[in-house]
Amino acid sequence: MPVLPPLSASSSSASVPPRAGVVAQLRAAGCVFAEEEAELILAGARTPREIAALVERRVAGLPLEQVLGWAGFHGLRIAVEPGVFVPRRRTEFLVDQAVARSPEASVLVDLCCGSGAVGAALAEALGPAELHAADIDPAAVRCARRNIVPRGGTVHEGDLFDALPGSLRGRVDILAANVPYVPTGEVGLLPPEARDHEPLVALDGGPDGLDILRRVTTMAPTWLAPGGCLLVETSEHQTPQALAAFTRAGLTAQLAVSEDLSAHVVTGTRH
Repeated sequence: MPVLPPLSASSSSASVPPRAGVVAQLRAAGCVFAEEEAELILAGARTPREIAALVERRVAGLPLEQVLGWAGFHGLRIAVEPGVFVPRRRTEFLVDQAVARSPEASVLVDLCCGSGAVGAALAEALGPAELHAADIDPAAVRCARRNIVPRGGTVHEGDLFDALPGSLRGRVDILAANVPYVPTGEVGLLPPEARDHEPLVALDGGPDGLDILRRVTTMAPTWLAPGGCLLVETSEHQTPQALAAFTRAGLTAQLAVSEDLSAHVVTGTRH
């Protein structure tokens, strides 16, 4: 379960259904963290009717973050809408790596942005910067605008770099690309919350999961500023092929691993 920011204890109202009843419904539906989820649902709803509606959606299998309308990510509340990829806690490691490598970055791009969580977190961590985000999915673009525009950024719709303004070529300090990397044949093995409620375009990375990663690495050097870096999340068994793709593109590649988050981030620097 993702780590979510604390909520006020508004669930103590006498008009709210007993917490135990909500917990029981969630537990019966197979929610592993039923107690924690109940607290979030109770705190986020204003009436018993709203609580019942939220519980019904969660019991039906909708991801908790889409039920609540937000996800906790890197200390922020990120707006999340139905049909949009839910940011994973492990991706916070990608943000940390980007900030550590380019603390003075002034031009940021969040490619394959989904909800825009990575771009929003980078903007919060780095301060004033030129921020752009892009996604091919119109639903993701609409959602990302809720998270990116208030932070002074711009969200573009289109296929990878085709979505970005040409004025960014050769100027990007941090290019974060949380590309889909699940092999096509393994999408059906994902938890129902992902495979049934998140867009396939945000999950399916092709036969070996690396099709989009290869496209991004091939084009990235044209967009990066000297010393700029591309950061991509991948799985443990894909890292050798990912590193090779970065190297073929002329980038100096490095792998960073967080055992706690089970996160693997490949970074490529343009020199």
